[in-house]
Amino acid sequence: MAIATRSQTGKTPRKSGIPDGFVETPGRQRRSRKSMPGTDRSSSPSEDDAHTTGSDPLVKGQVGEAKQAQRDVAKTANGHANGHANGHANGARQGPRIIDGWLEGSDPKIDHNPHFDFGGSFGTTGMMIGFPLLMWYMWIGATYYDGKFPSEPDMSWSEYGQHMFHLAYTGAFPHLKAWTIYWTFLIAQGVLYLYMPGVYSTGKPLPHEGGKQLPYYCSGVSSFYFTILVAGLLHFTGLFKLYTLIDEFGPLMSVAICSGFLVSIAAYASALYRGAQHRMTGHHIYDFFMGAELNPRMFGWLDFKMFFEVRLPWFILFLITLSAAARQYEVYGYVTGEVGFLLMAHFLYANACCKGEEMICITWDMYYEKWGFMLIFWNLAGVPLSYCHCTVYLANHDPAIYRWSKPVLVFLYASYLLTYWVWDTSNSQKNMFRATERGYAQDRKTFPQLPWKSIPNAAHIKTESGDSLLVDGWYKYARKIHYTCDLYFAFCWGLITGFRSPFPWFYPVFFSVMIVHRAYRDIQRCREKYGDAWVEYEKRVPYLFIPYVI
Repeated sequence: MAIATRSQTGKTPRKSGIPDGFVETPGRQRRSRKSMPGTDRSSSPSEDDAHTTGSDPLVKGQVGEAKQAQRDVAKTANGHANGHANGHANGARQGPRIIDGWLEGSDPKIDHNPHFDFGGSFGTTGMMIGFPLLMWYMWIGATYYDGKFPSEPDMSWSEYGQHMFHLAYTGAFPHLKAWTIYWTFLIAQGVLYLYMPGVYSTGKPLPHEGGKQLPYYCSGVSSFYFTILVAGLLHFTGLFKLYTLIDEFGPLMSVAICSGFLVSIAAYASALYRGAQHRMTGHHIYDFFMGAELNPRMFGWLDFKMFFEVRLPWFILFLITLSAAARQYEVYGYVTGEVGFLLMAHFLYANACCKGEEMICITWDMYYEKWGFMLIFWNLAGVPLSYCHCTVYLANHDPAIYRWSKPVLVFLYASYLLTYWVWDTSNSQKNMFRATERGYAQDRKTFPQLPWKSIPNAAHIKTESGDSLLVDGWYKYARKIHYTCDLYFAFCWGLITGFRSPFPWFYPVFFSVMIVHRAYRDIQRCREKYGDAWVEYEKRVPYLFIPYVI
């Protein structure tokens, strides 16, 4: 597909209409109560009770009506099946289906098959309160306690709390300079998203929109390298020294935390006001955490989920590490092998997200996850400003404290690059297979080009839903082999700093828990969606993370 720029095409055309398959962000709509069609999937009374006790009366009523319709259709289907030959009854699907929480023919605003992840409303409330506090706590330990847990044994709990608040308030207050730096970067990245050279791609068919597919504009590669170029020019001209990011880390972190909450509130309120909510459970706290709108967009092309996930967290993380390298060079006249390792690692990760951006359009996050606190806060604050504690530790300490021997560094560099090859090519194999199957694969020559990035005529298992399960390439050895590589990356980010501080190890520990939970969510959903095909898939590829081990 030809390279294009948004500046060449101009603003989203109005006279010629929207592109084929594009679903415009809906305007404000009035809600109306409807009686929902039934489905062949019946639920127990206890499940009905659990799923209809939401705080939104309208959603609660609609879900209750839908559940009653499901029971009615289930009874009808059972009676119909009993009156026919077994062969006919066993081979026929009765009534509408539930596809990723949407009951065919019903209002897509309602989640007809809710799964309350993360402990439901109680668990998500704890996460929304706990994660910001944890970020400030780790920053205090990294800044004032030599990377150790903040400890004041002579203080009472009340005095300790006041002391911690004072440290955060005085050292990490979100001042105007930090707000200006952070939001200038965000707005600039939005402009680059729209106007830098890129390619077009297409998302997965949306069942609730009649199979329509959203177009995506992917300019991550050119935006990333242009960002590095501008950062270098600003640094060497003295207009904005790169090490300002590490010097102002505390205030920038506070701005990011505040921004995560403000954007989440605005996104949720906007979706409800415009009637753009999707797959809601009726539990406002849980829905706020998971999100209300599925495909929020600005100017028709700036897809917020794509923009937040691909660019913001990984660009910020890389720039913070680049900032630490600039500060180290300013102080010592050289950059250590440990900081160089993190700079390599964070560059490769950010670059990989951009070079395969057109493939992200068909992933779980784009297709299924909604734009809520979970995605917004984690991309604006959690990922870039908690995963970077490996960088913060190296920036705050003399190289003699953490220096590894040359043989260890050589091993870490070599093993990381080998793991990166597996990770990059496994993701490429999976995404190229999906894109080829749908007829819109692109063979981009983005850096780096690695061998075995695609599998011609890949072995796969067809499913009733029309999707296929890849059982070839790296994925004939383990179903989540790319997660295993991610885990090794996280481990190395902690290991490069040594064992003197616990905070660089937050990311490896947290990521391990998160990735196992995500794998469980994926398995749960796929078993329900693919049925017998998934059973066959688990037989063909019995190992989840490590071939012949687990």
